[in-house]
This record gives sequence, structure tokens and C-alpha cells, in this order.
Amino acid sequence: MKIIFTLLLASTVQFGLVHSANAESTLDKIQSTGIFRIATEGAYPPFTYRDASGSLTGFDVDIGREIAHRLNVKPTFIEGKWDGLIAGLDAGRSDAVINQIAITPERQKKYDFSIPYITSQAVLITNKNNNSIKTFSDLKGKTSAHTLTNNFAQIARNNGAEIIGTNGFSQEIELVSTGRADATINDSLSYLDYKKHKPNAPVKIVASDPNAGQTAILLRQGESELKTAIDKAIVDIKADGTYQRIWAQYFGDNTPK
Repeated sequence: MKIIFTLLLASTVQFGLVHSANAESTLDKIQSTGIFRIATEGAYPPFTYRDASGSLTGFDVDIGREIAHRLNVKPTFIEGKWDGLIAGLDAGRSDAVINQIAITPERQKKYDFSIPYITSQAVLITNKNNNSIKTFSDLKGKTSAHTLTNNFAQIARNNGAEIIGTNGFSQEIELVSTGRADATINDSLSYLDYKKHKPNAPVKIVASDPNAGQTAILLRQGESELKTAIDKAIVDIKADGTYQRIWAQYFGDNTPK
């Protein structure tokens, strides 16, 4: 009986070692299926949104498509609310998140990031008739509209604001425009794109954060092969002029960051 148990145990250990050695990495799976699953919000212009025809588009979407092209696979975009994008990555429903994810120390404890592909600046936005908020410190005791887990919400919390939860940038601006929130903080490029399409919107920038944030592609920890492949794709996209072409499409002739 002892001999049989020992043989079974040895077989189990050997099977486990073989299975571990043959386990597919995420990059292997992407290449074998030919599909790169990208989680994105689809509601955050000009980075990821639906255009007038209903097609998914945006700066981040085009970057994702180009990365997939460099990996010789096709992208599949999995849309969802901001607060569910990272949970979907955790659950294995996506291979990466491309949605203006800022690199923060808290996120680096749990996730890996690609090299940065854009540098952006946070701006404080209020109603045009609001003269009580002029700096970030003026948010103390005020309300600020945000999706609950993004880095802009954390900036507001750090300055003493009460957070009003939203589904995305459009709702945040709407709450500020109608006076249901005192302020919001967001990416300067998103604000400029919004004002380009709605120049008469009753909102204004009252302050900007001098510390620019770096945005990168969010990956599960331990995906070193996938990170290396994505990093190379980003470098190549910038080197051959593709990045500059995509940038100009959404942000004009401003120097890409």
C-alpha cells in the first residue's frame, strides 16, 4: 500500500512539473489565438469613445490597435465602466487595460505597467460662475465628481473634497455644469477636447497640477514576456512616425508627450 501511494505521489508531482513547464504564458495565448483582449471604457473622449457612427475610436483605441498589429494579432476591445476594467483584468477577462491608466505607487504594488506612452497634466475644473475654488486646496469641504477609483479622485480626496461617484467624464462635466458638483479633476487633453466640441459649456479650468502624470498599459504581475513585447511595440510606434500621426489626429499640432 505504501509503495502504491509513493508511486501515485511521484506521478502527481511529475505531472505537476510537466504541466507547469508547458503552461501557456499570456503572450503565448495571445499568439496562439491571434487575439489581444484589451479592456477600455469606451466613454472617455478623446481617448476611448464611440463616434457619431457608433464605432469605437480614440487615441488609446488606436494605440491598442497598433500594438496588436505589431504583435501580429487582432485586437478585441472589451468595454466596461472604469471601476470594472481592472477587476476584469484580475479575473482574466482581458489581457491588458488601455484607458489612460496613470502609474501610481499603489497600483505598482499589484500590477505591472508598460513603458509610458503619454504624459498628461491634471486640471481642476469648476463651473464658470464659481469663484470660491481657485486652487486644489480650495476643494476642502467641497464636492468633486469622479469615478471612484481613478487617480483624479484620489487627488481630490487628498485635498479634502467629498467625492460624488460618476460613470465617467461626461457625467462629471454635466454635474459641474449644472451645479450639482462643485468641481472635477481630469486630464487637460480631455478638457480641451470637450471644449472643442462644446465651446459654450459653462465650465473653466482654475488650476493645474504641476506634476505631470505618466500613463501606461496595465498588465497583471508576472507577465514579463507580454510586457517586453508591448514595450517594444510602443518604441517602434514612436520611432516610425505612427505615434505622431495618431497624436495629430486627436490633438492637432501640439507636441506629443
